[in-house]
Amino acid sequence: MDDEITQYAVRAADGDRHAAERFVATTKGPLHRLLTYLSDPGSAEDLVQETYLRAFGSLRGYEGRSPARTWLFAIARNVAADHLRARKRRPPTSATAVPESAATAPDHGRLVALHALVAGLDAERREAFVLTQLLGLSYAEAAEVCGCAVGTIRSRVFRARDELTRAVGGEEDQAVSSTR
Repeated sequence: MDDEITQYAVRAADGDRHAAERFVATTKGPLHRLLTYLSDPGSAEDLVQETYLRAFGSLRGYEGRSPARTWLFAIARNVAADHLRARKRRPPTSATAVPESAATAPDHGRLVALHALVAGLDAERREAFVLTQLLGLSYAEAAEVCGCAVGTIRSRVFRARDELTRAVGGEEDQAVSSTR
């Protein structure tokens, strides 16, 4: 799949409109999920658009040395970071929205709870966890997106899993004690 996405990006850089459309079609879902977790669900769609604007603006400089999906996710990471920095400078105007995927899911409550738990992680752990565990990137690919060593990604994922496990365990403990 990565090779196919990379070929779409390379052909899009050469002006192939169909390849550009396929590049967007094959990356939009994972990109939206990534940005939902890295920022806030209500802003994810706008951030997807901003990511594609930046990506297509710099596509001529993309040389295909790394998979295009990894390159796109690195751009998205920067878009999310810019958004969060800007958001800190101004107060939010609305309540946090539910992720698009959670709103239509059969088990809406669990997805909302998962999103809340993941959103509560430290930003670096959340990035590593989402990239590897939810989007399926390898540790090496996630390290490239985040600009750090593979061992750092492994550590962040381990700590994120540990924190999530403890959070879920704590909720289960509270549920058990409230039924007694």
